This record gives sequence, C-alpha cells and structure tokens, in this order.
Amino acid sequence: MRSIYTIIFAFLLMSCISIKADLTTENKIQTPEHLAEAEAGIRLVMEAQEIAWNKHDLKGFMQGYWNNDALKFYGSNGLTKGWQNTLDNYKKGYPTKAESGTLNFVINDISNIEGDNYWVMGEYHLKRDVGNADGVFIIIFKKIDGEWKIVADMSC
Repeated sequence: MRSIYTIIFAFLLMSCISIKADLTTENKIQTPEHLAEAEAGIRLVMEAQEIAWNKHDLKGFMQGYWNNDALKFYGSNGLTKGWQNTLDNYKKGYPTKAESGTLNFVINDISNIEGDNYWVMGEYHLKRDVGNADGVFIIIFKKIDGEWKIVADMSC
C-alpha cells in the first residue's frame, strides 16, 4: 500500500513540474520581439479592415473576424453570435456606401492577455453623408492557424 502512495505522490510531483515547465515556456515566448510582431500583425488586420470598409466591402471587412459560430459581437443591439450573423447585421445596418461612409480606427492600446490572445482598445470614426458616427471598442484577437483573428468585439 505504501508503494502505491509513493507512486501516486511521484506522479503528482512530476505533473506539477511539467505544468510549471509549460508555463515557463509560455512566458519565454512573450519577448519584446514577439509582442512587437503580434502588435504589427494585429495592426495589419485592422488596416485591411479599414480599406475593405471604405470600399463598402463588408465581406472583406469581416475577413478580420474568426469565421466561426463561436465569434461574439456585442453592440447596441445586444449580443450577436457567429460570423454569418455578424456579417448579416453589418449588411442590415450599413446597406449602402452612404451609411458605411469612411472608417478610421484609432488604436489606444494593444495588450497581451496571455499566450497569443490580445485585447485592442480604441475608437472608430465614421464620416458619412447620412451623419457621422463615432464610438469606442474593445476587441479580442487570437492567433488561429497562423493568422490574427477577432474572436470577440464590443463596440458602442
């Protein structure tokens, strides 16, 4: 019986060491170079979104979002789940170039949450014939299959 306890204790001890090693490895990834690369990649996605939006290419704009039913968008109309539902809402709210106007993002902060998960806090500014619109956002980016994608967006 004592040998069984010894084996269980040894197993638990090795598990703790393994977990600590994984955490240490993950922390080493977050070098200043890695953070700069992540920020540059995220900024590129948002610049591509501005370009697509300003052409009234809403599907192109949505390429910055994770194409998955687990995508979450929280705005003035409440919570929307899923890539297609989010695109449909954009199409409904911005049916023509007059409504979509010209988009400009102002990024105020990009911060690492953990691993390859980052939040971006900022402002959006729409110059439109039907009246300008301004607001703030917080979006969560995650690197998925080597690409930065928005997995959650809260804009108001």
